[in-house]
Amino acid sequence: MNTKPFNDRLFDFLEQTPTSFHTGHVLEALFGHAGYTVLDDRSAWILEPGGRYVIKRNDGAVIAFHTGDMDFAGQGFRMTGAHTDSPGLKIKPCPDIRSSTFYQLAVEVYGGPILSTWFDRELALAGRVSWVAEENGIPTLTSALTDLEKPMVVIPSLAIHLDRDVNNGKSINRQNDLPPIVFLEKEPGFSFRVFMTDHLKSRGCTIPDPEGLDFDLFLYDPQKPALTGLTGDFITAGRLDNRVSCFCAAAAMIDSRTDLPALFIANDHEEVGSVSTSGAGGNFLLSVLRRLCPEPEQLARAVSRSFFVSADNAHGIHPNHKDRYEPAHAPLLNQGPVLKFNANQRYATDSRSAAALRYLAGKAEVRLQDYVVRSDMTCGSTIGPATAAATGILTVDTGIPMLAMHSIRETAGSLDAALFARLLETHMKTLIY
Repeated sequence: MNTKPFNDRLFDFLEQTPTSFHTGHVLEALFGHAGYTVLDDRSAWILEPGGRYVIKRNDGAVIAFHTGDMDFAGQGFRMTGAHTDSPGLKIKPCPDIRSSTFYQLAVEVYGGPILSTWFDRELALAGRVSWVAEENGIPTLTSALTDLEKPMVVIPSLAIHLDRDVNNGKSINRQNDLPPIVFLEKEPGFSFRVFMTDHLKSRGCTIPDPEGLDFDLFLYDPQKPALTGLTGDFITAGRLDNRVSCFCAAAAMIDSRTDLPALFIANDHEEVGSVSTSGAGGNFLLSVLRRLCPEPEQLARAVSRSFFVSADNAHGIHPNHKDRYEPAHAPLLNQGPVLKFNANQRYATDSRSAAALRYLAGKAEVRLQDYVVRSDMTCGSTIGPATAAATGILTVDTGIPMLAMHSIRETAGSLDAALFARLLETHMKTLIY
């Protein structure tokens, strides 16, 4: 199977998406280039049969949809959802720290990253900056994306000579150990807020006052994705969780050219619980569905016929830690996507949604693997349960297997993303009654 063309597109996507805001921007552009009309929440929508549309909320969430023949009550919607955010380190609002001539940045932990992987790496900075600008006396809330692509900071480890227990399960203090060093301050007075204001002004932004500037900025590893392994079996990259699913689902929606009513959903803030205006626990999806189906009766019938595929990466078996996996439920890399089950509904899969996905996998000629967490371990979650609870739509949780989930650099199989996209494309074109 030649996956190089697909993986080349995936790598390009990964390089362009250091934050959830950039992911939303790139996804909107991908759909726009594919002929989808960009909608605005604040304007009236005039939708037509066979129309293709895309809308973005709060920069980090995107919904694209195809209306088909607009028989929503009779056909429901084929839906695939993923999340745009990844665990990491976020810059605090007043970040300036000075210590022993070092200038540092105060950071807080976003989600659940493997913190040890963030040390001794060249890190860049990206995200969104916001301010209110006045034009003709009218105040307008304005935002701009920024990406300081060059390595800007580093979080140095303490030398082993000064910490002899470093290899014996050392804990990391989030307040004291994580502030990165930026430069050696020769003269006091540097202000991060002023620096960001000047940076944006140099790129044509009109910002009246640094004190009116606010930001959602994150550190990230700018190292490029790579095909890894002696025979190219692996993909290693930052933010595979869950940018891979975003790309696979978007590519499937675009490439399928489905005639059925279908939606692609990319939510933000899954890594911190999904409770936000742009998270799966918010009303973004429902607000779109209500505009598509303004009559409650129509919406209820459409929901009852819809199928939602929650796409998020799964835990592939680690060869050094096979005891951490449930026997017969330990997915292998490059052996196809994973069906994810949990009795406590941390995943939304049940027998009906699992059977539907197995049918689709058969049509797509894609092998499925099963994953259940060990009974003596706890399980993570996805946007699946939140979406199912908010909408009542039949939902399944699935994704490609990977290693080192939530590390600054993760590993997946080089075949699995293309196989997953094929499965999702089949889903978009198939109506299951």
